[in-house]
Order: sequence, then C-alpha cells, then structure tokens
Amino acid sequence: MAENGEEKLLAVARHIAKTLGQNDTMADDILQIFSNFDGRFSREKLSEKMVDDNNSRGCATLERALHSLDRQISQYVAFDHPVWAHTADSSAFLDAIDDLIRTIRDWSPMAAEKSIGACLVRAEDLMQQAMFRVEDEFRSLMDRGAESFELSRNNLESTGNLSFDSVEDNDEHEEGLLHNGADLDHQIPVAQPVTDYDIIIDALPSVTINDLHEIAKRMVTAGFGKECSHVYSTCRREFLEESISRLGLQKLSIDEFQKMPWQELEDEIERWIKAANVSLRILFPSERRLCDRVFFGFSSAADLSFMEVCRGSTIQLLNFADGIAIGSRSPERLFKVLDVFETLRDLMPEFDSVFSDQYCLVLRNEAITTWKRLGESIRGIFMELENLIRRDPAKAAVPGGGLHPITRYVMNYLRAACRSRQTLEQVFVESNMVIPSNKLDDRRTSSSSMSVQMAWIMELLESNLEMKSKIYRDSALCSVFMMNNGRYIVQKVKDSELESLLGDDWIRKHTAKVRQYCTNYQRSTWNKILGTLKLDNSSLASNAIAKPMKEKIKSFNSQFEDVCKTQSSWVIFDEQLREELRISVSRLLLPAYRNFTIRLQCVPEVGRNADRLIKYGPEDIEARINELFEGGNRSSGGRK
Repeated sequence: MAENGEEKLLAVARHIAKTLGQNDTMADDILQIFSNFDGRFSREKLSEKMVDDNNSRGCATLERALHSLDRQISQYVAFDHPVWAHTADSSAFLDAIDDLIRTIRDWSPMAAEKSIGACLVRAEDLMQQAMFRVEDEFRSLMDRGAESFELSRNNLESTGNLSFDSVEDNDEHEEGLLHNGADLDHQIPVAQPVTDYDIIIDALPSVTINDLHEIAKRMVTAGFGKECSHVYSTCRREFLEESISRLGLQKLSIDEFQKMPWQELEDEIERWIKAANVSLRILFPSERRLCDRVFFGFSSAADLSFMEVCRGSTIQLLNFADGIAIGSRSPERLFKVLDVFETLRDLMPEFDSVFSDQYCLVLRNEAITTWKRLGESIRGIFMELENLIRRDPAKAAVPGGGLHPITRYVMNYLRAACRSRQTLEQVFVESNMVIPSNKLDDRRTSSSSMSVQMAWIMELLESNLEMKSKIYRDSALCSVFMMNNGRYIVQKVKDSELESLLGDDWIRKHTAKVRQYCTNYQRSTWNKILGTLKLDNSSLASNAIAKPMKEKIKSFNSQFEDVCKTQSSWVIFDEQLREELRISVSRLLLPAYRNFTIRLQCVPEVGRNADRLIKYGPEDIEARINELFEGGNRSSGGRK
C-alpha cells in the first residue's frame, strides 16, 4: 500500500510539473523543487517515468502515422493498372512516399528505443513495398515513353536530314542511322538516316522524363538509387544496342573476326565508321542528356546510369577496332586500318566530353589504349612492308629491263600512304622503331620520323633492285633495268608528298644515279662499237690501211646489227628518257661513223667498192637508233 501510495504521489508531482512547465527547462526546475522538498520526489524517479510516458505517446503517434501511410500506399501497391495512368493517383502516391520518407528520417534518431525501432522496421518494410511498385512504374514509363519516341521537331525542320516515313521497302535507309523496328512482338523505336551529326535526339517525351525524374528522386532519397539506375540502364541499353545493330554492325567473336575474309571485313569497317560516328556524336550525347534530366540533382546516379547504358555499346565498338589492331599486318590492310585509326582519333574529343565522369573513366582509357594499339598496328604494317621488300626473291628477270613489279607496287603504295601524311606523322612520332644508323645519313636527327621511315624503305627497295639487276648477264641490260626503275622511283617521288618528305637533296642524288646508269649503258654497248671506227692517223697514207678499214666496217656492220636487233626488244618506259638516250647515242656514234666512212671512201684500194662495204648511211644509223627500246613485249615494262 505504501509503494502504491508513493507511486500515486509521484504521478501527481509529474502531472503538476508537466502541466505547469511551459517547456522542458521549466518542467525540470519544478521537478528540482519537488526533490528538494521531499526525498521521495527524487529527480531520477520523476524524470525516468516522464521519458517512458513520452516514448509511449511517441510510439503511438508513429503507429498512427504508419497506419495511415500503410493504408494509402497499400492501395497503390495493389493497383492492377498503372498508377501513372492518372495524374491524381501518381501525385497522391508520391506524396505518401514523401511522408513515409520524412517519417523514417524524423524517427530514425530514436531507433534505439525498442518500441520505436520496431515501428521503424515496419516503416522500412512499407517503404520497400512502395519502392517495388514505383520501380515497376518506372520501367513501364520507360517502355511506354520509348513507343512515342521521335526526334526534336525543331531540329528536324532546321536540318532537313531526317524522315519519319516507312522504310521497310527503302534500300537507301538500310545504311542510315536508325529506323522504326518492324518486329511487331517487340518494337524498339530508333532514329532515321542522317547526314548531319549536329543533332539532338529527344529519346523520351518531356512529360515522361518529368515523371521519371520524380520517381528517381524518391528512389534515390529512399536509398534505392542503385535499383533505379539498374532499371533505367537496362531499358536504355536495349534501345542503344538495337540502334547500333540497325546500322549494320555485327557482334563478332575473336574467332569470327580472324576467319572473316578481308573483303568482307572492309565492308564491316565502313559500317563501323558510320556506327562509331553516330554513336559518339548523336546517340551517346543524347543518352547523356536524358540521364542528366531523369537524375537531375543526383549526379552520381546519373553518371552510374549513363555508364551502364553505354558500356556495352562502347565496348562493342572498341572491340571491333581492337580486332583490326591485332589482326593481320599484311601491307594491303594499311589504308583501312588508317581509316579506323583516324576515326577513333577524331572521336577522342567526344570520348573526353561524353565520358568525363569517374564511372566512365575506364571506357575513356580503353578508347585511348585501343587507339594506341591501332598506331602500333600501322607501324607493324610498315615493318611487314620492309620484310616483303627484303624477302622478295630475285627470280626471273623482267623482260627488256623494264619496271619490276615490286618497284611499281612499293612506289604506288607509298604515294597512296602519303595522302594520310598527317596521320602517319603522328603514328611515327610515337614509334620506337629502330632505323639502322649505318643506312641513313645525318638527316635522321633533323627529319621527321616519317621522313626517316620513307628514306629507309627507299634504301631497302634500291638494295633489292640492285640484287635483282645481277640476274642480267648483259651489263648494258643491267644498266637499263636500273635506269628504268630509278627513273620511275624519282618521278613518283616528285609527283607526291614523298618529295617534301625526302627532300631536294635526295631527288638530286637519285637523279644523278639515273644519269650514271645511262652513262654505264653507253659505255657497255657503244664504246666497243666506237672502237671499231677508230683510225691510226700515222698510217692513213699507207696502202696497208685498206684491209684493216674493210675489216673495221664489216665488224661495225655486224655489231651494230646485233645491237639494234637485241636492243629493239629492250624497253625504256619513260618517253622523255628514251628520246634523251637515243639522242645521246646518236651524238656519240654519228660523228665518228661519218668521219670513218668519208675516210674509207678516200682509200684508193676501196674506191668504187665503198658503197658495197658501207651498209648504212648516217640517216639509216639514226633511224635504227630511233627504233631502240620500243620493247618486244611492252606490257612487261609498261608504266602504271
């Protein structure tokens, strides 16, 4: 009874303190007065009971709030139709979620209290149910919004590059940007063909984007940001991958890539170039914009979602380029590899701009790595070209001393390659390729890396041609062969970017070499013939001169006939060089021949018989010389 009476007394004191105390401080002061008046009114006993009462009342308040929220949220969770079908329903649902978020936030500091902690567990369960439902609504909005996809009308009117007509029977649209899918079971809308990359895609209607943003804001705030990001990225990733596939780019395994014939791979490269440009300049920036709008105010969620959306497509594009980089380094692949290298290089600003956040850093780095690997591939192709030149065997001689196929191939190859001079300069600057120092002069230290590379290939080609020239047993024909190939090399250099790469000194040096080959030819062919026309002036008056002169003219006729017969089948492809050489031979031979025949006619013993000994007049000699180097089989030494 005493304990019960004391409890009632304490209850009265607490009631007085609570009633009279206008705030917690005043209530504490009143409790302090009671404790000073009577030891039974200890402050600890009075305060402990007041806290218990407050907690009981607080838990009751939380219970009532949760009951109300449970009733509101549960009805929307149980809907058998989309909540966002009606604005009033979606607004009420979001308001209830906002209230639940605030309730959990406000009461979480008191979660240590058992009763409140239990209420918060129920609140979290209710929140999870709400999040499951809004996640489904989010997905549904994404799907429904995609069905009404269209490009910005303002952009459409300004560019005039896009069409919304049916493309089922239009072949011109097959290589276009994107088109509306004809698969009735699962239509994924895509954009139409474009020729202008300065375009913005409104991937979803603005109303839908606003609704998605409101849901995303609640999910991120409630701690379900990753789930929201996953739903978003799954939907948009499917759209993006389908869009790229509509551009014709295949997903190839490494094995399929290696087995594909080069001609087919060239077509794939063309499609890849289009896909890469459209992706980096239109699709990815548009996805970036959409992410930023849906997850406005939540940059981390936007960055994560964007990375998840674009990662698969980006890796597909980079894997293709990487497959080109690690593929065969056959020289004929150079120009398509250059196309891929230049495309990736030109898109690097887009990679830096679009993939600028921390989540996309790995994609940006992978693009740089792939681009560098393509540069290594290009340098490897030039190394393979060097090996091809070195290994090209000296088999059968080219008929008539004409152009060797390797000369034509290498020079036309280098001329074509130099059209991408800026790119190759960039590639060779980063090259660690070692050029043998004993092969090049001091230009190595002052010239560009590409100049050094071109000069080195020229030296390899020249050495190979010198080896091939030794097949000819006739030294004169050997000189004609080197003359033809040397002239061709010089002219191809002068008619292309190779001229500025190799420089005037290189051209003068090799032009002098061609002149030397001409001189060597004349010595090999005509010096011996000229020797038959030489006269000993001291014995000119002697009767003994007649017989030697008769023998000399007969020897000249025989040798000249043999030379003309043989060398008329030889070829000098360059008309100017051919004429210059004929003139040079005529100037060398005709004066000596005229002088010899005049003297022969003056020998008494020859007399009237001179006409029978002199088979050719000067005009005949010149005519026969002008028939030289026409080539019996012109196609073998023809110039292209």
